[in-house]
Amino acid sequence: MKPALLEVMRMNRICRMVLATCLGSFILVIFYFQSMLHPVMRRNPFGVDICCRKGSRSPLQELYNPTQLELSNAAVLHQMRRDQVTDTCRANSAVSRKRRVLTPNDLKHLVVDEDHELIYCYVPKVACTNWKRLMMVLTGRGKYSDPMEIPANEAHVSANLKTLNQYSIPEINHRLKSYMKFLFVREPFERLVSAYRNKFTQKYNTSFHKRYGTKIIKRQRKNATQEALRKGDDVKFEEFVAYLIDPHTQREEPFNEHWQTVYSLCHPCHIHYDLVGKYETLEEDSNYVLQLAGVGSYLKFPTYAKSTRTTDEMTTEFFQNISSEHQTQLYEVYKLDFLMFNYSVPSYLKLE
Repeated sequence: MKPALLEVMRMNRICRMVLATCLGSFILVIFYFQSMLHPVMRRNPFGVDICCRKGSRSPLQELYNPTQLELSNAAVLHQMRRDQVTDTCRANSAVSRKRRVLTPNDLKHLVVDEDHELIYCYVPKVACTNWKRLMMVLTGRGKYSDPMEIPANEAHVSANLKTLNQYSIPEINHRLKSYMKFLFVREPFERLVSAYRNKFTQKYNTSFHKRYGTKIIKRQRKNATQEALRKGDDVKFEEFVAYLIDPHTQREEPFNEHWQTVYSLCHPCHIHYDLVGKYETLEEDSNYVLQLAGVGSYLKFPTYAKSTRTTDEMTTEFFQNISSEHQTQLYEVYKLDFLMFNYSVPSYLKLE
């Protein structure tokens, strides 16, 4: 018997065992190992064609059952990225899958495109403004044509895009099984520095200063002035890091989405993502998604040079004043993101 067939049979047995333990209970999402049964370049093991729009092929069909016979470089790359996520979830199952199921509130970052059968989990500070613009074009049915004509603030209005938590449980499960799911990730500490620079060093972000800055200064700064306690607009990066690793912070409430871990925002150990795009290859990965969705001939990811972008060199500078103890504690907070998305430990870190 062929190894591939044995693997599918083994995975089917796992699925039946998992489902057997859950019969009669409230199940929201497709379990990870069940939805993992889409091997690249093979027919759908469920024995039926994935649901698609009439007269065309769905993105899932294009990805897993492509019309061309040869495996493209992009397909190989994304299979490797899927495997990396799978292996990390298995190796760290005690941490990554503490909960058996997700609730609708866990799905509020998953944007749904009904017309093209796509689900995009947006991660702040990973080009999510431009991807939300693209999703508005894709779901707008002619209302928009150029993503860059959509103001950035309009892209973040929740009413402009439909998220998965707005559907019924059966509708959620159907879309998780039938739609192509993708997300974009970034080197975790570069993303963290980008969030800090945007939310705590820009004077216009007064809401973040009031909500988080005042709290951080109160807890982390000795002999803070009354003005600093009132405004919260001069948080130092060292104070921000101390706030993130403080056990009291993590007990108090979930992290804000701008510095929350990707595995907590998108739940890749519960939801099987078909494509994992990276900020480092943003344009290529984005256009591959659009190609699979059948719109690549007339819709491209917006490209422009952003001079204020947080770079690896900038990130290195920000970490110079962080103690090795705090660096080690911070790495532990974001360790799963480093491992899951194949980012090496930064050379500038002095881990204990």
